[in-house]
Amino acid sequence: MESQVSFNQVVSRGCGIDVHKKMLVATISGEGLNTETREFGTVTRSLTELKDWLLENRVTHVVMESTGVYWKPVYHVLE
Repeated sequence: MESQVSFNQVVSRGCGIDVHKKMLVATISGEGLNTETREFGTVTRSLTELKDWLLENRVTHVVMESTGVYWKPVYHVLE
């Protein structure tokens, strides 16, 4: 059963990314945004699509949860 969790808003627009070996799950939320979740692959083209999506939505902060070193390519594309 899926449940909703709400948090006090600290940043105007943010993204949380769950980083897996073969995919990412990213959720954006914030002022003027509907909360939206998308999945992306881990190849450069997919990571660029993630970056473009974040820029289009004027996301200012990103947090990642990752096992191992899978966060590194994501970091380098978003840096």
